Amino acid sequence: QVQLAESGGELVQAGGSSRLSCDFSGRNFGSFGMAWFRQAPGKGREFVAGVNWNGRNTIYADSVKGRFTISRDNVKNTLLLQMNTLKPEDTATYYCAADRRTTLSISRYEGDYDYWGQGTQVTVSS
Repeated sequence: QVQLAESGGELVQAGGSSRLSCDFSGRNFGSFGMAWFRQAPGKGREFVAGVNWNGRNTIYADSVKGRFTISRDNVKNTLLLQMNTLKPEDTATYYCAADRRTTLSISRYEGDYDYWGQGTQVTVSS
């Protein structure tokens, strides 16, 4: 049984930084592809960033490229998202997701992810 638990959501001013964590409970975290998605009020869920099972490959949405960094610690079973230069349009509920396929590629498609956390709220004030 896999469970994901996000933390770190907060209210932050535009231009500031914040870091989200996702704790993975279950077996074989190191074999899962992991990703962050987000959902703003009134909008669909969108891909933010992803990392493959060994952490060597990462991909980002164009809207966050250069500002956000995804990383993982396969010893601590933790996924991180460092967010810098935050903008009001980054306001959303952020979800971590796990893809049980062990591949070098990373999917941007939410249907490829098997497990989801409950989400954590990030609010960026202008």
